[in-house]
Amino acid sequence: MNNNRRTVLASALAASITAAVPLSAFAQKKIVVGFSQIGAESEWRTANTNSMKSAAAAAGIELKFSDAQQKQENQIKALRSFIAQKVDVIALTPVVESGWDTVLKEIKDAKIPLILMDRSVDSKDTSLYATHIGFDFVKQGEMAGQWLADRAKTMKGDINVVELQGTVGSAPAIDRKKGFETAIKGNSNIKIIRSQTGDFTRAKGKEVMEAFLKAEGKKINVLYAHNDDMAIGAIQAIEEAGLKPAKDILVISVDGVKGAFEAMIAGKLNVSVECSPLLGPLVMATAKDIVAGKTVARRIIGKDGVYPMETAAKEFPSRQY
Repeated sequence: MNNNRRTVLASALAASITAAVPLSAFAQKKIVVGFSQIGAESEWRTANTNSMKSAAAAAGIELKFSDAQQKQENQIKALRSFIAQKVDVIALTPVVESGWDTVLKEIKDAKIPLILMDRSVDSKDTSLYATHIGFDFVKQGEMAGQWLADRAKTMKGDINVVELQGTVGSAPAIDRKKGFETAIKGNSNIKIIRSQTGDFTRAKGKEVMEAFLKAEGKKINVLYAHNDDMAIGAIQAIEEAGLKPAKDILVISVDGVKGAFEAMIAGKLNVSVECSPLLGPLVMATAKDIVAGKTVARRIIGKDGVYPMETAAKEFPSRQY
């Protein structure tokens, strides 16, 4: 067979293969991640969702997003939908810690890797998820409590604290309370006199603070809120009661969102413990590693830190959320 004939046959063979198999089949399959988000209850949560969406787009990952509107039953439905759609990876931010074993076993049986993001679950079977990318909420509570313990050294008499807890049964609510109580334990003059959930929302934070003020009035020296949104709502209640937030009542919160920095610059909030919502890039990189068969750490800790009022103006221009 001469060279010209070989060339013609090779070209014909290549053409027939191309016709039979679309070019798209040679392209790498796009990773699909199903993401069950709690909702949009706070400024932090909105920034977290935006981080996930933008990071997925930048990584070339298809993100199937579900907003649970703060209901566990909606999250369970979403997870089962992701299983039916045969996504490559599932990311879950659980609204509460308990009640997940059945659906997580279904995910495991479907051989879909699960990434817990932000919050944790209380399942004893840690094989149900590949990794937990989140925070040390106990440490955040301890940092808030330590700030008050340090401040208490310059304060006289009893220091009465009211506490706005996060969603009942959620990991940050449980752990931030625990950490705060641990940090103030050695100070007999610091007492938590009222503690109630504000469900991580601004409106509920205002409503519960109004009730605290009606019950305790000027006996309240400190407000500890498990997130900034509740603190900002409570600040409104404090002002409407004719008191000065951050002066008559010290205000301590967690998250470090822009709204908190604006409140600190305005002299209405004393300190915010940071809990960065910008987890998207880390989640997407981890999803890619899992799909590629790489080993990932079982626990990945996000960024935190303490920002008192005195540093707010300097830090504010560099805030991303």
